Amino acid sequence: MTSALRLPAPRVPDPRSAPVLRWGVIAPGGIARTFGRALRARTGQELRAVASRSLDRAQEYQREFDVEVAYGSYEELVADPHVDAVYVASPHSEHLAHAQLALEAGKPVLVEKAFTRTGAEARAVFDTAERAGLFAMEAMWTRFLPHMDVVRQVLEQGLLGEVQVVAADHGQKLYPDGPQRLSDPALAGGALLDLCVYPISFASMVLGEFDSLSATGLLTTEGVDAQEVVTVQNAAGALGLLSASMVSSTPTTASISGTRARLEFTGAFYGQSTMTLLSPHDEVLDVLEPSDREHGLHHEIVEVAACVDARLLESPLLPWAETLRVMDAMDAVREQIGFRLPGE
Repeated sequence: MTSALRLPAPRVPDPRSAPVLRWGVIAPGGIARTFGRALRARTGQELRAVASRSLDRAQEYQREFDVEVAYGSYEELVADPHVDAVYVASPHSEHLAHAQLALEAGKPVLVEKAFTRTGAEARAVFDTAERAGLFAMEAMWTRFLPHMDVVRQVLEQGLLGEVQVVAADHGQKLYPDGPQRLSDPALAGGALLDLCVYPISFASMVLGEFDSLSATGLLTTEGVDAQEVVTVQNAAGALGLLSASMVSSTPTTASISGTRARLEFTGAFYGQSTMTLLSPHDEVLDVLEPSDREHGLHHEIVEVAACVDARLLESPLLPWAETLRVMDAMDAVREQIGFRLPGE
């Protein structure tokens, strides 16, 4: 290694130092369980309530995570005066209704990614939050991980020179034998909202606004997207090469290439991955290993707690405009590959 370039240290707060919120969880499925494990293991936050349309399912989650109360309806949860914030973990098709239900009941919300089905629905949620004077945020947990703070510093300091190319892929073999919701257009299934949201959000964080977007993809027999390749370009001419698939497993790696250096992510780039800084001649300049590979969602949880405590409506790390930019990009992808949601 040379001493020419070094990666900065991450600047993330101690998750246990955040103000404590009493959380309510809507829809106790798989991602809600990941949320519960991270909250319990890495934060001082409280799980006050869980709600499902099936009281039995809510009670299963209650027992697993020692939640204070379980409800058989979402209306009961948002009416609970002891719930400070609501985590919406339902399928994409329900995010708009459930986020607005919580906001109209006076509860700030963290809404699982993708934030909604469409950009129009995302705007409706943020309009409701603004009218109510309440915090709302997309649960794009990647944005709050320590190594993504390092990426922000690298870009701010210009360590890579002028960024030229961003590449990211996310493929998991989830179809046809995975969760049924991924096959169902009525539940906004497909690879785009579950998987491609990660590469698109990553590219948006690095490149900023997209001046152009081009997409090609393949639909399943049910009419949802099986996989897609997306290329984007910003005003400076930098390119994003992005892909996702739910019919094959891919390396899930990413890279940011500049005129001075390249940053590579090994392992799942969207999780607690290893970052390597390389020279234009592939000389390894620095390596950053994650301190925790087991959990990740706790960073977004405590970001919500800090923002709610500060009476903010949006997170400075993931403002509403950024979520809207990603949602609009995914709308453009759907249009170009011919994926129509019910009612469109």
